[in-house]
Amino acid sequence: MLRRLYDWVMAKAAHPHAERWLAAFAFIESSFFPIPPHPLLGLMCLAEPRKAIRFALITTIASVLGGLFGYAIGYFLYQSVGVAILALVGLTDSFPEAACYLREYDVEVIFLGGASPIPYKLLTITAGFIEMALVPFTLASLAARGLVFFAVGVLFRVFGAPIKATIDQHLGKVTAAFGLAVLAGFAALALLGAGEQTQERCQATAATA
Repeated sequence: MLRRLYDWVMAKAAHPHAERWLAAFAFIESSFFPIPPHPLLGLMCLAEPRKAIRFALITTIASVLGGLFGYAIGYFLYQSVGVAILALVGLTDSFPEAACYLREYDVEVIFLGGASPIPYKLLTITAGFIEMALVPFTLASLAARGLVFFAVGVLFRVFGAPIKATIDQHLGKVTAAFGLAVLAGFAALALLGAGEQTQERCQATAATA
């Protein structure tokens, strides 16, 4: 299933409307799609290095707009739609802890999570649910997503072929490594600010949810 979905996403890199597919993937990944746009962005940068900045900009803008859509789901439709989305992508258990950290640290969590392997969709839906201020959410999202997508564009422009070969050959291992990175991202959230008391409170919240 994972391989088929990955191959389908990769095929879009050669599509005549690849930029539209890139924007679409970046948008929906911010609210419910399980595959991030990074591989497609990387391949497009590899195919046309001179357009790397353009591709990164398209991905950033679409991802932030998708984040606002995820925010709207959490704000207006959490019970009817948000719960189902989080269950579909396996993030139900992570929601209480994410909500706790967002209430405590606000912008810092959006920036750290948006620039790390923590699923951005978890943060966007949760931010809407807790009614985080919209302007700080948007600015933090723009900074975080811009940082990661422009970094991907540069990396694939310089090291694109070896990176793609590694992903193609070891997709399962790369996916597992990505999962470990997600856990590391949550651990990084736990180290924000005062740390221990907040960490214990948020973990307790998650355990009793």
